[in-house]
Amino acid sequence: MAYKIFTLSPGSTSTKLAVFDGEELIFKANVTHDPEKLKTFARVNEQLPYRVETIMEELKKAGIDIKDMDAFAAYSGGLESTPGGIFPVNDKIIEDCTSGRLMEHPAILGAQIIRKFADEVSKPAYLVNPPDVDEFEAVARLTGIKGIYRESHVHVLNQKEVAMRAAKELGKKYEETNLIVCHVGGGLSITAQKHGKIVDGNDVLNGDGPMAPNRSGYVPLMPVVKMCYSGKYTLQQMKEKISKTGGLISLLGTDDMRIIDKKIEEGDKWASLVFDNFAYQLGKYIGSYACVLNGQVDAIVMTGGCSKDEMFIEKVKEHTGWIAPMIVYGGDFEMEALASGAVRALNGEEELKEYTGVPVWSGFDFEPETI
Repeated sequence: MAYKIFTLSPGSTSTKLAVFDGEELIFKANVTHDPEKLKTFARVNEQLPYRVETIMEELKKAGIDIKDMDAFAAYSGGLESTPGGIFPVNDKIIEDCTSGRLMEHPAILGAQIIRKFADEVSKPAYLVNPPDVDEFEAVARLTGIKGIYRESHVHVLNQKEVAMRAAKELGKKYEETNLIVCHVGGGLSITAQKHGKIVDGNDVLNGDGPMAPNRSGYVPLMPVVKMCYSGKYTLQQMKEKISKTGGLISLLGTDDMRIIDKKIEEGDKWASLVFDNFAYQLGKYIGSYACVLNGQVDAIVMTGGCSKDEMFIEKVKEHTGWIAPMIVYGGDFEMEALASGAVRALNGEEELKEYTGVPVWSGFDFEPETI
């Protein structure tokens, strides 16, 4: 039996919608929201009725009735750290999302919108591998500064979706594989996935990892500290250097791989060097994550928009081909991941998990307070 699944992902000024018949996409839309209207809401949660109204208008235009859906699934954040998996939307999820105590971003609306729709038609609502998933091993959490710890901030939903696809392609269960997965879009996340868990990964939110199209990645700390105290930059400007205007944008003025490829074809030596370094940095990190997996790597999995660039993929292969074969899934598959998760839940293929609001990690209880 093919189930009809409604999927949703709220963004800053738009909401992505898709409907699947089983895992086949039959409708998709990106509902844009009037920026001026959004400015009238003091808090993100106040946007809920407006977003629901615009979503329902879009569905009505397409002739789609939520009564025909078998389940609802959403991208939704604002939760305490959780293990990976599929979570039926319960009261605790709604409580944490509506409070906004952990996040003030439209992502907190995802669970609330699908819960509303699901309740109206008495069907289940699920979160699938939410962005708050944290499965790091204890040894991966420490840094060289006491009190600063590493937590999981990666593209969890797409990361796990392509990992599952790769496992299937390899003829194995996801829980039987060791994979290095690289999501290379505007941001870049790289993870070591061991037996179905993301045991280590770069911190996308806080400037960790290799350079990305619009993020700096790791840079030597002392020059950054000096910039912070130079008096030339505000806190916001420094944050933007790291998370919005770093990487390829900082070095080449663009993060469009098509433009960069054209510059290289025209003989631009600087563009060529930056491009090579982009692949080189990623290759170095892939090598380090091979160490996390003790060299036992079934495949390197590439995904995200930049993974559609053949020249980039070939350059990364030059650095990493000795580690494991590469499997490429260009683009992102977040809506497909939501649908496939809902289908697994309805078919009983994956055990559902309960969100309790208790973080999976909140520090080491055996760490001495003073040294």
